Amino acid sequence: MNVAVYLIGGLGMFLYGMNVMGDGLQKVAGEKLKRIIEMLTTNKLMGVLVGTIVTAIIQSSSATTVMTVGFVNAGIMTLKQAIGIIMGANIGTTVTAQLVSFSIEKYAPIAIGLGMIMWFFTKKKHVKDLAEILIGFGILFVGMSFMKDAAAPVSEMQKVHDAILALSRNPILGIIAGFLITGTIQSSSASIGILIVLASQGLLPITAALPILYGDNIGTCVTSLLSTIGASRNARRVAIIHLIFNVMGTLLFIVVLSKPIISLVTTMDPTNVPRQIANAHTLFNLVNVCILFPFSNYLLKLAYKLVPVSVDDEEEERINTTKFLDERILETPSIALSNTVDEVIRMASRSTRSLNASYESIKNKDMDLVAKSFEYEKIINKLQIDITNFLFKLTTRNLSDIERIKTDVLFHIVNDIERVGDHAENLAEISGFLNERKLSFSDEASRELDTLFGIASSNFYDSITAIKTYDEELAKEIVERETEFGRLEKEYRKTHMDRLRKGDCTVEAGIYFLDIITNLERISDHSINIIDEMNRMRGNITI
Repeated sequence: MNVAVYLIGGLGMFLYGMNVMGDGLQKVAGEKLKRIIEMLTTNKLMGVLVGTIVTAIIQSSSATTVMTVGFVNAGIMTLKQAIGIIMGANIGTTVTAQLVSFSIEKYAPIAIGLGMIMWFFTKKKHVKDLAEILIGFGILFVGMSFMKDAAAPVSEMQKVHDAILALSRNPILGIIAGFLITGTIQSSSASIGILIVLASQGLLPITAALPILYGDNIGTCVTSLLSTIGASRNARRVAIIHLIFNVMGTLLFIVVLSKPIISLVTTMDPTNVPRQIANAHTLFNLVNVCILFPFSNYLLKLAYKLVPVSVDDEEEERINTTKFLDERILETPSIALSNTVDEVIRMASRSTRSLNASYESIKNKDMDLVAKSFEYEKIINKLQIDITNFLFKLTTRNLSDIERIKTDVLFHIVNDIERVGDHAENLAEISGFLNERKLSFSDEASRELDTLFGIASSNFYDSITAIKTYDEELAKEIVERETEFGRLEKEYRKTHMDRLRKGDCTVEAGIYFLDIITNLERISDHSINIIDEMNRMRGNITI
């Protein structure tokens, strides 16, 4: 009973430590993670590099694969790009195995102690992130120590030796065991960690470990396969490619390369079985990528055959209103946050289109543009709900202080963008009333409205550009134009009253004129709100 408790407790600490360390690494990487993803082109080899780096940072090939499924499902990554990412993820996940194969448990308390001192005695964000990495690192190795202590009595049990012997003689059983272990605990790194623990106690020779290791690589596909439930066909193909890649690699190594890899790793470390397992894991994934990478286009074709697009299939692909958001991306909060910024900018472009359509409908008495503005407003409202829901889910993740500030800023900006959409809808309604009542403005009034609209629309468009580029000079220009807008608004209201007194404008048309000015003023105000939020974000973030 004590053995089981220590083993389960140790495994739990191992997984928790790996998670804490991965979160710390993500926070340290921050925006670099997004830049790494942006390195990705149609070049699949670059995809392998990106997948390797990202997985090494977030400490989970499953998380990288699930994130990739999310990118493909959202339509912001092609299937060709995804192939490289998946292959690279398999290489990146070997970093953890290499790390835990060294017997450095004695340094775990030092890492935890140093990490806690750094955490409590500093207010600097980057130091706290480094402390989190150290704490996670220490907990991970404490977990390894617990598992090793639990495995020590097991090494003396004859039944266990008989079971290991059976695995050595029947690799199929080993593959099934590895698949079941990884499929259950959802972490190939933890599965490899268990193998290393057993090997460190003399329970597991490399001949028995290899089939289990191969099964681990297949078992890690379970997470990505589950994540494709309800996803697009292309997203399902990503998970299928991941499975095919690992199954083909396993068959290749079992049939052809098993003896060469055993010979190589035992030559490198003749007496250290944990190191042999870690090296075998790395070689399996490296060699697998080298052999199958040239045939990646065939993997792609096979995925299309396994998940075909049927002409008779009336089920349409699920089309999200949002383009850059997918809950699978929440696995990596820093990238999820960056994608949310992209989605907010996309939402703003819809508000801009609605605004332009509504004002053009006033100028040209075009009811088709009124209808178009109303359609844009429906999309804007849906985007606001979707983005806000995504942001709420993001706040439940392990975010850094800076990321939490960004999230709060985005909440406010989304609301300002939606309000601009509401004012565009108001202008479209005014256009409908003007057309219905056959009212028009004088040439002077039209010129005044054109001037105010030009400032208000420029302010809104530029405020979004400033958010995207963190352009302080552009932000200052917007503030200056807002001051000019206020001056002109007062002047035009006065000249409007003069026109009313002279009889150059009807009272009814005059009411709509003032309504248009009021809506344009509110739009410009929301632009200033957005700039204020940008400044709040800049006050806490070094760009």
